[in-house]
Amino acid sequence: MHHRMAGWARALAPAGVDGSQTEGIAMIYYALVFLIVGLVAGALGLFGIAHIAGQISWVLFLIGIVLLVIHLATGRRVPIR
Repeated sequence: MHHRMAGWARALAPAGVDGSQTEGIAMIYYALVFLIVGLVAGALGLFGIAHIAGQISWVLFLIGIVLLVIHLATGRRVPIR
C-alpha cells in the first residue's frame, strides 16, 4: 500500500482499528477517486472513459466492502477493561 494512503486511511479509521483494516478503506478511497473521474469525464462528454471509470469504481468498492466485512468477521477484538 502507498505510504500516503496508509496515513490517510489510518487517520480516518476509528479507534482500535489495526493496520489490516486500512486496506479496505484504501480500496473504498480509490473507488471514490474513479467515481469522481467517471463523473467528470461524463460531464465533459467522454462517455467511454466515464463508463470504464464507473466500472472500475464499482469493482473496487465491492472489493473494499468485502475486505472490511472479512476483517470485521475474523479480526482480533480489543478486550474491554
